[in-house]
Amino acid sequence: MRGLVRDDPVLRAGRVLGGLWVIARPALWLVSWVPFGLGQMLAARELVAGQRECLPRPRGCADAVTPVLTGVVVWGPLVWLAVLAVNDAVDLPGDRKNPRKRDAPLVSGRLSVRTAIVAAHVAAVAAVLAAATVRVSFALVTLGFLGLGWLYSVPPFRFKARPGLDVATNAVAYGGLALVAGWTAVRPPAGFPWVISFQGVLVAVAFYVPTTVADHGADVASGYRTVAVRLGPRAAQCIGFAALAAACALAILLAARDQLYPNRILWITVASAPVLLGAYWRLLVRARGPHEVLRGIIVLSWLFLVPCAAFALTYTRTL
Repeated sequence: MRGLVRDDPVLRAGRVLGGLWVIARPALWLVSWVPFGLGQMLAARELVAGQRECLPRPRGCADAVTPVLTGVVVWGPLVWLAVLAVNDAVDLPGDRKNPRKRDAPLVSGRLSVRTAIVAAHVAAVAAVLAAATVRVSFALVTLGFLGLGWLYSVPPFRFKARPGLDVATNAVAYGGLALVAGWTAVRPPAGFPWVISFQGVLVAVAFYVPTTVADHGADVASGYRTVAVRLGPRAAQCIGFAALAAACALAILLAARDQLYPNRILWITVASAPVLLGAYWRLLVRARGPHEVLRGIIVLSWLFLVPCAAFALTYTRTL
C-alpha cells in the first residue's frame, strides 16, 4: 500500500511541478518584470501598454493586451525557469556544501538533474515560440537573454566563475536586454533610446554586485571565483557604489538637457542622488554579513522606486 501511494503518478507530478516552481524563484521575477515594464512604457508612452486602447472604449483592448500578457509570461516564469534550472543542475556539487541550499529541490533529491535540464529546455523553447507570436525582434531579444543565462552557468564558458564577466552578464541581461524586450513587445526596435539601456546596465551592476557579497562565504567554500571572491567584499561593493553614482549622474545630465528625462524632474533626480548614494554606502558598502547585505538591497530597492515613479509619471504625462 505504501508503494502504491509513493508511486502515484498524480503525487509524483505534483512533486515535480512543486520543485520546478521553487527552482523558478517567483520572488525574483520582479527583477526582469520591472525593466521589461519600463521598456513597454517607453515604447507606448503609457504607464501600462494598451491602456489607451482599453479606455474608455475597449474595442481594441484584446489586441493591445495580448502582447503585454505574453511578455509577462515569457519574461517571468519561462525565462527564469529556463535559466535557473540549468544553473541549479550545474551548481549541484557546490550547492551541497552550502547550508542555505539544503532544502533546494535538487540538493534534497526531490527533483533529478535530468528533470531540471529537460524542464529548462522546454521552458526555453516555449519562451522563444511565445515571444515570436508577438514579434520576431522580441523573440530574438528573448533568445539573447537565454543565451547569456546559459553562458553564465554552463561550462566551459561559466561566466559566473569569471570575475567581471559574472557582473557584466547579469547587468547586460537584466539592465539592458530586459528593457529592449519590453520595447520590442510593443513596437519594432527602431527608435529605442539606447541611452536608457546604458543606464539600466549601470543600475544592474549596482544591485547585482551586493548579491555576490552576500554569497561570498558560500562561494569561497565552493570554489566559485565571483567578483566578490576575487576582489574582496569591500572592493566589490565600491564598484557597485561607483556604478550607482554614474547612473545618478547620467540621470541628472539627461534631465538637465531635457533628453528622455523630462526637465521638470531635474530637482527630483538631483535630490534623490545623495539619498541613494548615502543609503548604498551605509547599508551595503559598510554592511557586515549576508543578512545586512540582503536587507540593504531591499531598502535601497524601495528608495529607488521614488525617482523611478517620478520618471514614469512625467514621461507618460500622467503628471
